[in-house]
Amino acid sequence: MPATTAPDTLHSTTSVAILKQLLPHHRTTDQARASAEAFPHQLRRITGFIRDGAPIVFTLPGFPCKSPNPAKVLGHLPDRGERLSLTFLDTLCGEIERIYPPGARVIICSDGHVFGDLIGVPDDHIDAYADDLRLQIDRGGLDRLSVFDLRDVLGDLPHDTKRAHVHDHYAPTLDALRTEIRADDHALALYRGITRFLAEDTAHWTGTRSALQRMCRQRAYGVIQRSRAWGDLIAEHHPDAVRLSIHPQPIGATKFGIRLLDAPDAWTTPWHSAALHRADGTWTLMPRAEAARWGRLVRRDGRPSHFAEH
Repeated sequence: MPATTAPDTLHSTTSVAILKQLLPHHRTTDQARASAEAFPHQLRRITGFIRDGAPIVFTLPGFPCKSPNPAKVLGHLPDRGERLSLTFLDTLCGEIERIYPPGARVIICSDGHVFGDLIGVPDDHIDAYADDLRLQIDRGGLDRLSVFDLRDVLGDLPHDTKRAHVHDHYAPTLDALRTEIRADDHALALYRGITRFLAEDTAHWTGTRSALQRMCRQRAYGVIQRSRAWGDLIAEHHPDAVRLSIHPQPIGATKFGIRLLDAPDAWTTPWHSAALHRADGTWTLMPRAEAARWGRLVRRDGRPSHFAEH
């Protein structure tokens, strides 16, 4: 009996140890702290890789493009916030490798083209952002990371054709989504969070605030539909991967919300903000206009990188 149960016990122990590396970075709005055992879905996925002796694969939808609001970001290309986040993810994989020698890798599933038309970002800016992410990964020697986007799925088809394909084949219906948002608190929180981001990211709006809110509520449904579609497409291409999320996730959800950098709330991301290097050596994220009040602008390779506290 011991000979047959020992491998499963070992797998379980290693899976828990790996998940404990993620727990300090859990992005959630839940107040309670949770143990690794509260995440059975992730433990099952991790154990599957361990049984095969294979590197653990995480997929992370996100890193879409920079916010189009110049009061929030430094430009349309990745900056120090993205570089710090990429380094964090690669380092996290390295920590897992010390526990489990086959290691881990993160596939960054850059989703800007999926909903670029809904958030008001030109497709050429989205291409430039994703290309620069790949360049940062290569320059930084972050070989545990890779980038996956619609070009890997649908090649050089026109962007509108790609979006239509993803929406038509994978997106939930609008009626189904509205029903879910009315019935589920987490879905409602996500809808409200995306509506808020869309309103904040709409620069140079000349209409009334109520008209802006109506437009953003309508677009939020579309963003969630496309995000769900992208998630299903990712699952089709990476069926065994452990799914990470940049959005807050409840304890025990099938997606594990992960915080990339310190920020004042659970929703802030590097692509909606600028990085501030505090005087004590730590980093945080905040809107560009606010960071500019705290520090001086630092440039790298001829373009804005971050702010350094006075």
